[in-house]
Amino acid sequence: MAFHSNWPDYWRRLRAALLHPRVDDEALDAALREARARQPLPVLWLIGKTQAGKTSIIRALTGSESAEIGNGFQPCTRTARFYDFPAEAPVLRFLDTRGLGEVAYDPAEDIRYCERQAHLLLGVVKATDIRQDPVFEVLRQVRQRHPEWPVLIAQTGLHEAYPLGNEHILPYPYDRQPWPPQAPHGLTSALRAQRDRLGALPGAAPLRWVPVDLTLPEDGYEPANYGLEALWSAIEAVSALGLQAMLRGDAGVRDVYERAAHPHIVGHALAAAGIGALPLVDLVGVPAVQAKLLHGLGRLYGQDWDGRAVSEFLGLLGAGIGVGYLARTAGRELIKFVPWWGQTVGAMWGATTSGATTYALGKAAGYYFAHRERGGSLDAEALRRVYAEALVASSTLLKPPPGAGRP
Repeated sequence: MAFHSNWPDYWRRLRAALLHPRVDDEALDAALREARARQPLPVLWLIGKTQAGKTSIIRALTGSESAEIGNGFQPCTRTARFYDFPAEAPVLRFLDTRGLGEVAYDPAEDIRYCERQAHLLLGVVKATDIRQDPVFEVLRQVRQRHPEWPVLIAQTGLHEAYPLGNEHILPYPYDRQPWPPQAPHGLTSALRAQRDRLGALPGAAPLRWVPVDLTLPEDGYEPANYGLEALWSAIEAVSALGLQAMLRGDAGVRDVYERAAHPHIVGHALAAAGIGALPLVDLVGVPAVQAKLLHGLGRLYGQDWDGRAVSEFLGLLGAGIGVGYLARTAGRELIKFVPWWGQTVGAMWGATTSGATTYALGKAAGYYFAHRERGGSLDAEALRRVYAEALVASSTLLKPPPGAGRP
């Protein structure tokens, strides 16, 4: 237990990792895989025909660029594929089932695979496409087997049913009944026809329909993500996953950098929490994850994260936070060596403290970069307050998804 006498070295270890991010990537990847196996990501399963608008939904929920999404899909069955977001340290996994309705394709095997992975099911149907029976049939089958699963259905591509020259109706009217008379008649007829065609699903769990029109800025419709807030509201109403908090953070935040940084911070905090639960691996793994996060944030803000910046940032955080960081690190390691009890509690402590300190460091770094961007003087006390508040807030974010660890 030589590290016990050497625990004050951790703060220096983090500093060294930040200044010289030379880590054994292979060992770190192995630790991350083991941690992920113990605490899998929440999975949002999108089901719909090709070109139904599933990628647009992923782009809108994550704020990610379409090209980035296109390059990020990884096949997992004949026609299903995963998209992890953010790629480097994901907080959420999208599962896309393609090929429904294609000739000579039986999706049964792929659907059974996806059922074992999913935490929330989102059907995606283009509002102007009346031939949705393959999608509806799969939804009925899944709900027959899982009557307790809530189902969301996004009706997409609304503008394709607008009369020539029409714009979106504002404010968004489709989250209440009755729909206003100025809503395009052809559109409302199509939306109702799809709902009637599906009818009721087996089971008593909720079925929610959300019309959306998620376009690119160059398409010329304002707002580009029409109905996105209604989709978020529906997701939060039927799911306990807390996806909005993980992907968007505080709804009041408007700064584009902070919005973009948030899921990366949460993702690295989850990775650190997973590694922190492993015996001994976190001695080097957690500082490596934290260093990767802070370097990544520097790139996101377009700023140099060199020795001078690292020294300034850690200096502003101050000795008090450094001591707290060290105490948590030392405490979790000491507990792990208590026979029986220590293995369980130590793992929980390691996960909690590693995740919390990583989240807090990330939020403090975001505050630091934002103030450097504006060129103003940086208040060390305010930076420490951001760190302390993030430590507290982390407890509500870093929870495993319901059903985590199920076979």
